[in-house]
Formats: sequence, structure tokens, C-alpha cells
Amino acid sequence: MIDRLSDRIVRLLMAPAALPVVFDVYLALRAVVIAGAVVPSSDADWYYGHGAMLAHGLGYLNGQGMPTAFWPVGWPWLLSLAFRVFGVSIWTVAGINWLASALTAWLTLDLGRRLSGSELAARCGLLMLAVYPNAVLYVPLALTEVMYTALLMGGIWLMIARPGWLWTVLAGLVFGVATLVKAQTLVIIPAIALIMLCRQGDVWRRLPQVAARTMVVFIAAALVIAPWTIRNHRELGAWVTVSTNGGITLLTGNNDSARGGYTPDDALVHSIDALKDSDEVAYDAQSRALGVGWIKAHPTRFVALAPLKVWHLWGPDGEGQWAYETGSWAFKAAPHAFLAVRAVNQVWYWLLLVAFVVAPWRMIVARRAAGARIIDWWLVAYVVALFPTAIAVVFSGQSRFHYPAMPFVCLIAGWLVADWLTRRNRTFPSS
Repeated sequence: MIDRLSDRIVRLLMAPAALPVVFDVYLALRAVVIAGAVVPSSDADWYYGHGAMLAHGLGYLNGQGMPTAFWPVGWPWLLSLAFRVFGVSIWTVAGINWLASALTAWLTLDLGRRLSGSELAARCGLLMLAVYPNAVLYVPLALTEVMYTALLMGGIWLMIARPGWLWTVLAGLVFGVATLVKAQTLVIIPAIALIMLCRQGDVWRRLPQVAARTMVVFIAAALVIAPWTIRNHRELGAWVTVSTNGGITLLTGNNDSARGGYTPDDALVHSIDALKDSDEVAYDAQSRALGVGWIKAHPTRFVALAPLKVWHLWGPDGEGQWAYETGSWAFKAAPHAFLAVRAVNQVWYWLLLVAFVVAPWRMIVARRAAGARIIDWWLVAYVVALFPTAIAVVFSGQSRFHYPAMPFVCLIAGWLVADWLTRRNRTFPSS
């Protein structure tokens, strides 16, 4: 019976009409939530307001009207470009996020094929992402996650799928824009380059070319970032590469009140409040010094916080709902429906994570049986997941920071399901 069921599922997923249907479901669900008309709040309100400020040519200023680099400029800048064309509106935000999510869908499918070598696995992964509630709920929000995920995946896709030099330059430009959205982005490039180097063997012969490609990516990214860095030096009097919030991010995750998450109300954090509006460069430096000092003074506590930070990053999910609670008519009309979706989402999310954790064992067994190298592009998914994890261990864990890794989690989960299906019925190939 199970074999017959797997037979039907594979036939259904591999049918010519299946892929358009999956894409239609993916895009339709994200279009429906746009009707929620979510009014920006908290971080989203800041991004939205500063995107409007840039669109009107007013500069990038803090609440006192002074030039700022406290928040990375990338997302407000991208919003400003859209606002100039389509007007300042929550519908503009939703529209460009919907387009970015459509690009993410295509990248998920194509990267799924390349990471797994399986059309069935790629389709399973895309379907899992299509119906993942938290990914759907984020589309109308003026937060960085939807656009950043598309940029991150785009840069990775260019490095994996397009080996030519012009494509390599384009990858660097995309990573540069992504870095202006989230400042730590460039640290992922060497890990991808290392997989690129080792996946085909003959490491020493290939090392010069891979090193050259990696350097080109970094140079191209630097060309995107440099004008902003120069602007910061001119306006702030200091060489601030992207933003000045790194120090306070470190301090709010490492203090006496820290429990793994974001703790802005600690006494140590408040001790430098006077600097926040008067001199953000000094505020950044002082908060970083306090954070580093606390870690040095409490090394055992810092180590003990690591599992809690990882839990705060990867344990809960569904935070996309929060914006609807305060800014959407839809939540007021059907609060219980949202709570039900949140519960379903958490279960779905944990199932995806379990598959993601279990899959490497099965992947290694399958690749050995096929005579394939263990080190290959599938490891990129784990690099992308390790990226926010390593950052959280140093700073703090917040659930929305795992959002960009979720397409890759879905891809690996999709591969595991596809592997099980094809092993139940060997008359269907996995690619």
C-alpha cells in the first residue's frame, strides 16, 4: 500500500502540469496575504520611513535630523527606488516583496536541481517552501527578510551555476547589495568557495582559478559598498563600512540579563544611552567595548549562553504573525485563525528542521553508494544555516534571522522525501 501511495505521489509531482501548479500555489498564497494591508510597525516602520525619506531626497537621517549609518542602508535604498517609481505605499512594499519571493521560488527550484541532482527533490523542496506559512506571511511586511533572501540566493546561484567571469562579477555586485542590507553577508563567500574548490578533486590545480574567482567576487562587492563607506566617513567622520549597530547588537546579547535573546533593557546597555543620539560612532565603539569586556569577564557565562542563543534562533518560528497583530485588519477579523496558522506553522517548521538534521546521514550513504564525492554543492545548504548560527552564538539569537536559510532547509527536506519516495518504488528515477 505504501509503495502504491509513493508511486502516485511521484507520478503526481513529476507530471508536466505539476510544476506550474506548484508555482501558482506559491505565488497565489503570497498574493492573498497582501490583502491584509499590514501597516509597518517597529523595525518595519523605520525601514519604510527611511525608504520614503530617501525617495524624497531628504538623505539618510536619524530622529534628530543628523546623518546616520546606525541601520544598514540597503533595504531603505531599495525601497526608495521602488517608491520613486510606484509611490510611497504599503502596496509598493508588498509588490516588490512579492516579486522578490517569486525570484526566490525560481532560485529554490534551480538550486534544488543543482544541489541534489534530482528534479523530484527540487520540486518537493519548492512545494514545501510554497506552503510554509511563515514565508507566506512575511511578503507584505516592510522588513528585510524577503528581499535579502532573494539577494543571498541570487549571489549563491551565480557562483554555483554561472562560472564565467562576467557572471562572477555580477555575483559580487549582488553580494555587495546584500551586504548593504545585512552587513555580515560577505563572510559566507569563502565557505562557498571552499566547497567549489573541493567538490571536483585536484585541489591544487584548481586553487588559482577558484581563488581568483573569489577575489573578483570580493572586489565587485567592495565596489558596491565603497560609496556608502565613503559617505559615512564624510558624514560621520569615521570609516564605517556599512553600519554602526554592531556594537550594541553585541552588548544586547552579552550582559548580566542575557538569556540568549535580545535584551535591550539591561543596566549595562542603558549605561551608554546618552551617546546613542549624540554620537553614534562613539556609541558603537563604547557598546562594543562593553560587550567584549563583559565576555572577557564572564567567559563561562558566555559559553553557557551559546545553546540558549541557538535555541532562540532556531527553536521558535512564525514571528511573521506579529506584524498582523498590531497592523492588519485581517488579524482583528480572525484572530483565532491566525493563532491556528501559527500552531500549524510551528509543527511544519519543526518537521522541516528534523528532516534537515537527519538528511546528511542519508545523503552521505546515498552518495557513497553512487560513487559520488561527499563534498559537493549540497553542503551549501548547511553553510547557509551555519552562517546565522555562528553569528547568533557571538551576538544573540532571534528567530527571524533564520528566515534566509529556510529555502535551503526546504530543499534538503525535499531531497530526503524524494529519496524515500524513489527507494519505495525504484521504477522512478530521482532525477
